[in-house]
Amino acid sequence: MRSTEIIGILGRQVLDSRGNPTVEAEVTLACGVTCTGISPSGASTGRFEAHELRDDDMQIYNGKGVTRACRNISTAIAKELTGMDAADTASVDQAMITLDGTDNKSVLGANAMLAVSIACARAAAIAQDLALYRFLGGVQAAVMPLPMMNILNGGAHAANKLDIQEFMIVPTGADCFSDALRMCAEVYHALASLLKKKGLACGVGDEGGFAPEITEESHAIELILEAITRAGYSAGADFSLALDAAASEWKVRDGYIMPKSQRTYTAHQLTEHWRSLIAQYPIRSIEDPLGEEDWPAWQALTASLGGSCQLVGDDLFVTNEARLQKGIDMHCANAVLIKPNQIGTLTETIRAVRLAQRSGYAAILSHRSGETEDTTIADLAVALNAGQIKTGAPCRSERTAKYNRLLRIEAALGSGARFDSQAMNG
Repeated sequence: MRSTEIIGILGRQVLDSRGNPTVEAEVTLACGVTCTGISPSGASTGRFEAHELRDDDMQIYNGKGVTRACRNISTAIAKELTGMDAADTASVDQAMITLDGTDNKSVLGANAMLAVSIACARAAAIAQDLALYRFLGGVQAAVMPLPMMNILNGGAHAANKLDIQEFMIVPTGADCFSDALRMCAEVYHALASLLKKKGLACGVGDEGGFAPEITEESHAIELILEAITRAGYSAGADFSLALDAAASEWKVRDGYIMPKSQRTYTAHQLTEHWRSLIAQYPIRSIEDPLGEEDWPAWQALTASLGGSCQLVGDDLFVTNEARLQKGIDMHCANAVLIKPNQIGTLTETIRAVRLAQRSGYAAILSHRSGETEDTTIADLAVALNAGQIKTGAPCRSERTAKYNRLLRIEAALGSGARFDSQAMNG
């Protein structure tokens, strides 16, 4: 077996899909293998996410530079990890956590740490002639994820008047991942034709979904349902719908104000709003339907709607074991969105997924709005048998890279690949 001892680590500033800087780490092993890992960046971020270290120099990249994070990789992190075994992911990640010494990774930067964590794992996998999903998940890794595909954008991801951030289709009638992807792509193109026919803009938002100038969420949903029909499918049978409300963006002291429409709700009224939409449309999943600290309202919502709908905590949990455990103990939500850069290392990401799975919560691997060509989340979804993934529309190469990686994994697994089109909770 080739040596997986780390002999070199470098940090590099590269660009994400929004044209902003992000962090790439390059790791070299004694056996000669060199690999990179890139950290993504979010637009709609939770208050409790691990710290993304930026330069804040307004003269360069409008303050978004990451040269400090890259310097941390090339100096402090490289010094700490050189000589360690890249194949021991837990020890590598713990060494960085200890070196940083803060709860939110504000010294080294979660963006720096994640890039290194990914690069080490990738290098170790190649050195052992293993696919990344097999290196991280072992022989049990075989479940292809159900795509929750964002095809229409609003909120912080688009410049239109829609307050809901993502309108997604979920191919609940698919038999395998490749069929699921094909079905979604067909609906995506049907929606493009429909928008063009109706004289609505076909430009796309940060995650590749269309961003037409419409104001009502019901109009957005109706357009998607019509596109499903135009593509030759049946809503409710072949496809279900999913929403990402990103309601933490709406929270004010006494309730919620939608920033674009200026509609106001109490927590109870917002819960009833979701109940009404679920009753009217085939919506099977809602992400962040309430604010990230509105725990009592989450309890009431879960008790009321958790048996009929997947209720996903993103800002609520931020891939953090402690926050997820609190939600489990309080019976808040029934699913967790998993974003590795929210927590900063692969080890902590994996622990959050395992905690969710042990507790009966669904786990959904997710991209960020500022993405890159790095496909680690695709391998993670299979490695952890997560069963669901969010990685945007079948548009823009930073999104399609993940889908194409999953197609290759499905082909490699062959008859051993498993797929559950009913993977959603609720």
